Order: sequence, then structure tokens, then C-alpha cells
Amino acid sequence: MDALGGAVARLPDDRLTPARNAAFAHLREHGLPTKRDEDWKYTDLAPLADIGNRWLDLGADVTPQADASDVSDVSDRIQKSIDADWLLICNGQVDAKSVTALARDGVTVELLSKYDGSANFSAPLTDLNTALLRDGLRISVDANHSVKRPIGILIVDIAATAASLSQIRADVIVGANSTLDFIEYHASSGNGEHYANSVVNLTLEDNARANCVRIQDRDRAHNQTGRMAVTLGRDSQFHHCAFDFGGRLIRNDLAVDIAKPGSAAIFDGLYLAGENQHIDNHTRVDHQVGPATSQQEYRGILTANARCIWNGKAIVHKGADGTDAEQANHNLLLSDKAEIDAKPELEIYTDDVKCSHGTTVGQLDETALFYLRTRGIDKVGAKQILTTAFAHTIVSKLPIESPRESLAELVSARLSRMLEAITA
Repeated sequence: MDALGGAVARLPDDRLTPARNAAFAHLREHGLPTKRDEDWKYTDLAPLADIGNRWLDLGADVTPQADASDVSDVSDRIQKSIDADWLLICNGQVDAKSVTALARDGVTVELLSKYDGSANFSAPLTDLNTALLRDGLRISVDANHSVKRPIGILIVDIAATAASLSQIRADVIVGANSTLDFIEYHASSGNGEHYANSVVNLTLEDNARANCVRIQDRDRAHNQTGRMAVTLGRDSQFHHCAFDFGGRLIRNDLAVDIAKPGSAAIFDGLYLAGENQHIDNHTRVDHQVGPATSQQEYRGILTANARCIWNGKAIVHKGADGTDAEQANHNLLLSDKAEIDAKPELEIYTDDVKCSHGTTVGQLDETALFYLRTRGIDKVGAKQILTTAFAHTIVSKLPIESPRESLAELVSARLSRMLEAITA
């Protein structure tokens, strides 16, 4: 812990310094979550702590430099495939040029070190993120403004050393009666072991609307934990779609706070996991008031010895009459070694509600496979058709049009590799 404190002390002295110091003190007192914590019992953070310890032993370079050509190769490919105004964060460092380039009426983009030094200890790993944060982004949309083109945050990590860490933070505020399309894309490359930890705070003021797409396509040897915390104002609408393709150990937390009546939250996800992958999705929606609605559907396809977790929780607080909350989770296991731990949860403390939840786990329909085979389609092709159809249910729900073609290609390519691996 002393070595971590030294790494925190070496960060720039700016408006984030008080928050960093407070977060480190909080981390020293409470530590990281363990498998003894209910929400973390299926996900062991020990491998990530080991990467962090080796990073500290190697000198804890808090300002690592990535090869410009490596960054360009990854970022150019993604930016050309998805139409958006992109902000770039590389190895935890915000690219100032991309911030300047995004200047437009009705939208303000600032560095957190120039704007806000507040701390946020609302969840595990947030204090680690704050303690080691070099800088972050604050994106605000003026009231009564519709942002015509999606804004994207492209997170690229180049793991050039034996062990490295990066911290990503973005605070997004959508003003009253405004709309925003927002894309969050995580990618990485390099032979070193890497752990990325991201925090996104999204606030929707009254009658605001935000459509969000998160894509995680990291190198299969790299790791990530991420949290998005969303606060909804009166009559606001939030639609989130998440996709996980890469990474070794991935943990995603999505927490939605319905604080005022009339709001609606829709969040969907797709995870495709193969050899040695561990993908954990935890969602929580707090219905503080009613009437309001929340709907979520997550789907997963697992092969080899992949392990995935889906834990969806909806809490209807006392007095939140008129709440409508739905949860669904569906999984295909293409291997007898693959494992899914699914845990839908409803906590209801009032009477006038409409709530439902359910989960399914199964294999490909042998009758459907046989039908396709009788039509001259080989076994791998038949499985590709059925798994693609299963995954397309989530792709079809995309609330933003610009990533649709790129995502369809990513899904198809990932499924092809997964099916080839189990039939080789």
C-alpha cells in the first residue's frame, strides 16, 4: 500500500489532487472487494491485484508513453468504421487535441483536472480509479439542445511493458430537454499484461434523452473492470446497449438510479466468450419513485471453458407505485465445459407494481440444426446461422445507427472464431 501511495504522490499537482488523496485514504481503509463480498463471489480480482503489484514493483510508471504508430493503427481503424466525433484516451491519458477538435455549439468538453476535484466513493474500484486518475473528461450538453452526431470516447491501451494499469473517467451531463448519442469503445493491443479500470457517470436532467453503446473488444490477454452510474431526471429516457467480445477477465457494473417519476431505462447486452475468458455483468436499477419503467435483456454465447456471470437486480423502493420492471437473460452453451452463473433479483417494497424476471440456459436446437443440414449447409455453417440469429436479437436493439455495420461484422467474426475452435 505504501508503494501505491508513492505512485499517487507522483501524479501531477492539480485540481484532482485532493480527490486522489482522499480516494487513496479510502482505499487504504476499505481495500478491494473480495469473493467474500456477495456481489463479487463469482469474480476473483486476485489476478488484477497481481498485475497491479508487479506494476508497482516495476516502478509504477504513471505516465507511460505508447508508440504513436500502434495507437494510430488501432484508433484509425475504429474511427473509420464508426461515424462519430471521437475523443481519444490512450493508456489513461486524454488526448488534448481530440478535445479541442470537438468544439461545437451546445456541447462543452473539459478536462476534469481543469474543472472538478470532487471525489466519488459510491462503489468498489471507484476509489482506485480516482486515486490513480491522471485526468478525465467532463462532457456537458446544454439545455434544449439536440446533438446531431454521436460523441464517442475511444479508449486505447497499448501494453508495451510486462505489467501496466490505466484509469479512465468520464462525467457526462445531458441538460434538460436535450438529446445525446454516446459511444464508448474499449480496445487494446500489445504483449504485456494490462488492467484497465473505467468509471463513467451519466446524469440526465428532466426530459433528457441519452442513447449509449459500449463496445469492449480488448486483446484476449488483457483485463478490464468498468462501472457506469446513471441518474435519471423526470420524464428522461436512457437506452444502453453493451457488447463484450475480448478480454481475459472482464467485469461490468451498470447502476441506474430512477430518482424522479416518468423516466424510462432500457439496457441490453451481448457477451461472446471463448477459451479462458471470464465476463461478469452486474446490473442494478433503483426505482426510487414511480411511475417509471426499466427493461433489460442480456444474452450470452459461451464456448470452451468460458465462464460468464449475469446478475440483474431491480429494487422497487417504498412509495415507488406504478413501477414496471422487467429482466431477461438467455444463454447458449456450445461446450460442456462452459459455465454461466445467472442470478435475476427483484426486491419489492411496495404493492402497485408490475415486475418480472427470468433466465434460460440451453444448447443449440438439434432439430433446427438438422433442418439446415438437410438444406445442404455444413455443420459449422448451420451453427453460425443459429448463433448469429440468437445474437442479432441484441444487435437489432441498437439505439444508435452508426455502429450497426461494424458491430454486425464484429459479431460474425467472433462467432466464426469460436465455432472454428470447437470444431477444429
